Amino acid sequence: MKFLWLFIFSAVLLWSGINPKDQFTWFLEVLPALIGIIVLAFTYKKHPITPLLYLLILCHCVILMVGGHYTYAEVPIFDSLSELMGWDRNNYDKVGHFAQGFIPAIIVREILIRCKAVNSKAWLNTFVISFCLAFSAFYELIEWWVAELSGESAEAFLGTQGYAWDTQSDMLLALTGAITGLILLSTLHDKHLRELPSKPSQLSQ
Repeated sequence: MKFLWLFIFSAVLLWSGINPKDQFTWFLEVLPALIGIIVLAFTYKKHPITPLLYLLILCHCVILMVGGHYTYAEVPIFDSLSELMGWDRNNYDKVGHFAQGFIPAIIVREILIRCKAVNSKAWLNTFVISFCLAFSAFYELIEWWVAELSGESAEAFLGTQGYAWDTQSDMLLALTGAITGLILLSTLHDKHLRELPSKPSQLSQ
């Protein structure tokens, strides 16, 4: 499983880095994936995470690398979807921002449970959703800072495509993704957590 994970990550990363649309944008978009694999490598032996979370992180990395290769505003399949659905923009960036809530929600959930930071499901869900929304807002600040420092060359990284409410819709999608992740995956995630060598504490209702 580990080697398959690394193979998929490496293959997509290699493809992504071959003649990307914009080299600067590629670096900015792929950087979180590179940081992620370094963190996973250092924690793999002492603090392995659940198989579900490894899979979700890989999916998020692939989303980032595809966006980095084409830029989020020019992913071909979403150009075709825009024509089919009558959209006036390429909405691949919205997939990325939904994932920015959906996947970190399970990351944060696992950390909080395994560190025994909360003792009730209600507080667990509150902290997870709050963190994901805060992280999304902070990421929007990063995009703003990059734009200020880089000028026009950061346009592909921002991916606003002239949409006035792009920042607000990005945060809404991250919030929606976090809630959706908790609803759909909590039961499966609990099962994976119980199968880890070090079992998490039982949460109260």
